[in-house]
Amino acid sequence: MRWRYLLPIVAVLGVLTLLAYGFTRDPREIKSPLIGKRAPPFTLTLFDGGRFDLEAHRDKVVVVSFWASWCVPCREEAPLLEGAWRAYRGRGVLFVGVNVQDQEDAARRFIAEFGLTFPNGPDPGSRIAVDYGVYGIPELFFVDRTGRFTYKHIGAIGAALLRAKVEDAQRGVVSRDEGRSDRYQPAR
Repeated sequence: MRWRYLLPIVAVLGVLTLLAYGFTRDPREIKSPLIGKRAPPFTLTLFDGGRFDLEAHRDKVVVVSFWASWCVPCREEAPLLEGAWRAYRGRGVLFVGVNVQDQEDAARRFIAEFGLTFPNGPDPGSRIAVDYGVYGIPELFFVDRTGRFTYKHIGAIGAALLRAKVEDAQRGVVSRDEGRSDRYQPAR
């Protein structure tokens, strides 16, 4: 007779314990299952009217940056990404910006303010962001010449690490872990 009452109580306590544990975890600690796997293909309509198709650039290293104009760490990172794009574009490295959860006019002002010359376009409905597992910004994904993810960085990246991860992607070196910084904003 006691077991009939004890079993449901134990089950409820087990579920509550799991929930309590889950609430103590930082979602940024969830490792990306994408590292080492093939990057999902996407086509992006660019702000300048052109199109970017990831599949058309499989012979290059591609650094995919998810950003928004309202994101403070994205503003810190923008000049660094533009500088890296200028330094590496002649060496088989392409940067592409994917603007998420933003207003088009604000995004265009951001691009003009920072003089961004690498391809940038909006992600209506955040379809690309969902495919890439983005849960905040900025997030960078490094894709090697074979089309697989070599590294993911959550938050604003530093110059030395950006350079090292571009060079790793050029050599096809897949990182064991993703990187993260404190300069990060959850998506709205």
